[in-house]
Amino acid sequence: MTLLLDTHVWVWSQERSEKLGRQTAQVLLDSEHTNTVCTISTLEIARLLAVGTISLAIPLSDWIAHSLSSLDATTLPVTHEIAAEAYALPSTFHKDPADRILVAAARLHELTLLTADERILQYPHVRTMDAQS
Repeated sequence: MTLLLDTHVWVWSQERSEKLGRQTAQVLLDSEHTNTVCTISTLEIARLLAVGTISLAIPLSDWIAHSLSSLDATTLPVTHEIAAEAYALPSTFHKDPADRILVAAARLHELTLLTADERILQYPHVRTMDAQS
């Protein structure tokens, strides 16, 4: 299974692992699964740092490199195709642009979106896994 980590899951995996469910913690370390992080999550983390909502012990660029390495994660860039799909999602989906991009990326690349966001977990048009399980 190839996982796309929601932004909060990426942060939790490094900063608040107790927030992850037991199954999720195991899956993230299982070499049979591939972990993927979308660049929109870097933008979200940078924004949260800028407004003081979160803090990191090390500079963001170092944190990214360390976390990608520890998760053995690949990076998925936001492409034109993903950006367009974000506002062409089937049925009703909420307005958060980062969530829309993550859902679009997961759909287009046939990834399982690992999230604790109930709005995403309840959206029937994307494959998800509950990060708190």
